[in-house]
Amino acid sequence: MPTAPLLTLNDGHKIPALGFGTYPMKDQEVETAVQAALLTGYRLIDTAARYENETGVGNAIQASEIDRKDIFLTTKLRGSEQGYDEALRGLDASLQRLNMEYVDLYIIHWPLPAKDLYVESWKALIAAQKDGKVRSIGVSNFQPAHLERIIQETGVTPAVNQIEIHVDFPQPDLVAFNTRHNIQTEGWRPLGKDLLENPVIGQISEKHNRNPAQIMLRWATQSDIIPIPKSSNPDRMRANLEIFDFTLDDTDLAEIATLNTNNRLGGNPDTYEEF
Repeated sequence: MPTAPLLTLNDGHKIPALGFGTYPMKDQEVETAVQAALLTGYRLIDTAARYENETGVGNAIQASEIDRKDIFLTTKLRGSEQGYDEALRGLDASLQRLNMEYVDLYIIHWPLPAKDLYVESWKALIAAQKDGKVRSIGVSNFQPAHLERIIQETGVTPAVNQIEIHVDFPQPDLVAFNTRHNIQTEGWRPLGKDLLENPVIGQISEKHNRNPAQIMLRWATQSDIIPIPKSSNPDRMRANLEIFDFTLDDTDLAEIATLNTNNRLGGNPDTYEEF
């Protein structure tokens, strides 16, 4: 059974180098998918309160024969629950839905600068970590200005910044910022849109006798990014995990670099509103 190697976060906890995404699956579908993912070898499971599938994710983990300590579970604070007290209540609600005593990583889903509550929310996550309800704390979709502010005002650096990443939207400046501050970058939507048919990716796929998704996921892991692909197909789940036994060379990476068109598919973190 393939499994992803482990990386060490800035707080000392270890995280798998590739995860399993669950958006937009709902409870019944996600329960089946997460059970299959765990059987396939995934140990990093990513969910969020906003996805409205935490109950199904929790049920799948509870039903698994895998020891809880060997599963790295992430969930996220939704926008409507930002604020100090609200964030603590939001975490408790997530833990109840998941039927868990703790999560391995708790993330502020979006900065929502118009609400200006992400610093207070970050302080709540720091408190929750001290209380043992979460092992690691992080953020998602945070820009350098947002990161600099929470670090400056609290003295605590996020362990993870989960951002939109795919070969035509690699966000090199933000990834470099994360790296300089010892923040692990995770990548959501790592396969982008319509990239499976991209001719450059296709040529590299033929060269390595791999499928296009495997090439793009391997590009992410070689770029020190943890990709979180989603699939409900067990064969694709397995293929997505089988990427650590080959290496893209400098020519491959240079060709992939030409695909950067700054093609953001999701919301702009400076203006996006999430509830």
